[in-house]
Amino acid sequence: MNAPDLGKIVGAPKTPRLDHVLITEMVEAGSRVLDVGCGDGELLQLLTERKGVDGRGVELQRDKVNACVARGLSVIQGDADRDLDNYPDQAFDYAILSLTIQATRQPKTVLENLLRIGRRAIVSFPNFGHWQVRTKLLFTGRMPVNDNLPDAWYLTPNAHLCTIRDFADLCALVNADVEQAVAFNAYGARLPIRWSLSMQNLFGEKAVFLLRGPKPEAAAATLT
Repeated sequence: MNAPDLGKIVGAPKTPRLDHVLITEMVEAGSRVLDVGCGDGELLQLLTERKGVDGRGVELQRDKVNACVARGLSVIQGDADRDLDNYPDQAFDYAILSLTIQATRQPKTVLENLLRIGRRAIVSFPNFGHWQVRTKLLFTGRMPVNDNLPDAWYLTPNAHLCTIRDFADLCALVNADVEQAVAFNAYGARLPIRWSLSMQNLFGEKAVFLLRGPKPEAAAATLT
């Protein structure tokens, strides 16, 4: 009898998504992390393995919650639009939203909650300002379907697509300090940091932002 193929039994290790790798680089070792819209837990597992974080997750779909639990991760079912209000201020070192903000109903409110819950927030998203998206709209007059935006407009969960410039404007609107922003192209290469925002917006297929919210006293001052 032939020996069993252990690779098929346990599954070959997957290459991490580039935005997950960039997020992991931004997170300090041993931090408390909340991953909102954590999917099947790939990012949480990567953070646990590489940075030894104390990770928690929130995921809307029950089957993905079950997949996270099967990985041994601490994940509950919840909705980013409705359930983040229940978390106390500064409960985590990082609140993370990975390729999810465009699928929320109230992106501004969700971002404000991330900045309130975490000492820092990390957000990644597909860039609707990428040159291929612009070209598709210009020459075909149709919504693009590609590896970055794989679903037809009538099937996509993306309710609020944005560009890198749009997201930078939103950060300014909620008084978030951008500590680091990384855009990368279709080949996974990081764009040069010296490039202007316009160039990043044109050639970046996705982006990752590391943010810090306004200081408590500053936030209180805006309410008075």
